[in-house]
Amino acid sequence: MSAGRWLDAGVVGAADAVAAGAVTAEALVGEALGRLRSDPHNAVLHVDGEAALEAAQQVDAARAAGEALGPLAGVPVALKDNLCQRGTPTTCASRLLEGWVAPYDAHVVERLRAAGAMLVAKTNMDEFAMGSSNETSAFGPVKNPWDPARAPGGSSGGSAAAVAARLVPGALGSDTGGSVRQPAAFCGLFALKPTYGRVSRYGLVAFASSLDQVGPFARSARDGARLFAAIAGRDGRDATSADAPSADWEGACARGVEGLRVGVPRALLEGASAGVRARIDAALEALKDAGATLVDVTLPHAKHGVSVYYLVAPAEASSNLARFDGVRYGLRVEEGGGLDAMYEATRARFGPEVKRRILLGTYALSAGYYDAYYLRAQKVRTLIRRDYDAAFEACDVVATPTAPTVAFPLGERTDDPLTMYLSDVYTLPASLAGLPAISTPAGLSEGLPTGLQLVGRAFDEATLFAAAGALEKAFGPLPSPVPAGPGEHAGEEGAS
Repeated sequence: MSAGRWLDAGVVGAADAVAAGAVTAEALVGEALGRLRSDPHNAVLHVDGEAALEAAQQVDAARAAGEALGPLAGVPVALKDNLCQRGTPTTCASRLLEGWVAPYDAHVVERLRAAGAMLVAKTNMDEFAMGSSNETSAFGPVKNPWDPARAPGGSSGGSAAAVAARLVPGALGSDTGGSVRQPAAFCGLFALKPTYGRVSRYGLVAFASSLDQVGPFARSARDGARLFAAIAGRDGRDATSADAPSADWEGACARGVEGLRVGVPRALLEGASAGVRARIDAALEALKDAGATLVDVTLPHAKHGVSVYYLVAPAEASSNLARFDGVRYGLRVEEGGGLDAMYEATRARFGPEVKRRILLGTYALSAGYYDAYYLRAQKVRTLIRRDYDAAFEACDVVATPTAPTVAFPLGERTDDPLTMYLSDVYTLPASLAGLPAISTPAGLSEGLPTGLQLVGRAFDEATLFAAAGALEKAFGPLPSPVPAGPGEHAGEEGAS
């Protein structure tokens, strides 16, 4: 089998092939680099070819010497460009950091290296992770591999597009309010936002520190579980990192859902389009047929999720982004007139969406408005978490659509921020509650992917992988958005 076919076999397939000697890591990396350099989706900002090939040669030498290999040995993986990778540009898709090279590795990058992964590329994203369509990037929008006229979702749209287009078997993104789950739904992938604290934020450029988490993208539940297992774990450099026991997440994908109680907040489902709602109903029936029980639950405060998030997240962003002042990191614009003029000229290089959120956050934290806005939002955030606690007395997971619509056309919502923000209406409550949530493909509507979101109890990612694996078994793989080539790059076909 050619290197291209092994690359298309996914994370587990590629790793197992390298371990068995069916393909070399160098051949896999070479194939991935060729695809990345011809990327037609604007998914990639930087390709790290020389370092990746050198790492691949080391894996091949270790195998030839009979040494034990890591669970991701030889597997090409892409990183969202807000994750620091030593010696590699880290721009956050912003002109403010254009050309800045990270002097150290993020914790998740350290763990990927330890697992044997080949770090081949940094992916495009919404600027500083602020956006729901990957259109706020200073380097142009990412195109959805299913339809280049449509958005891939945001803010991790580049990572999602790279995996969906089979440029790489797996990738990492960050999720603050839905930024791995919503792109996964738009691009037909599996993606997990872990429990807050499950994965270290060390080396992740901060957007909203009480919300940010790193999560994997993959084309199967098992692939996602293997990536997650590689990056999860306690890190003393992150004060919010939790010392929580790990689990056999990969094994959970085959566990089944017999006896699983799936909570359905039916009032919330009414906000989805007819096509998405039909696919969600089909997914719920598939889980029921596999042995799960559907129970009605309510999340009365979830409707306030958008309002709460767009007070809390911008407030934290206004504080976190104060460090980009022309003195400490990245760009410095000197225009005369003293320090204040330098600050103003430098920070003027932020894009419109980043400026909007900094202004919103600064206003919410200002004297006279803190109690009325930010403090009140935090109180409602607590109520949202309590709603989930009450729901989990009757169920094991809560199911909703991941996004209310399929991928929308590029440019359709750029002039209407509120409509854009509503793209994350289903993902925001779980983020505010700090709970794990997975997006799993739910079939096609209008010829485009849809996603079912499952939210679980804190640190119970295993149950989410079990449900995702059962749904994957019931539906089969989505057809590939990538056209078949001459023996290469032709994705598996399956039911939709």
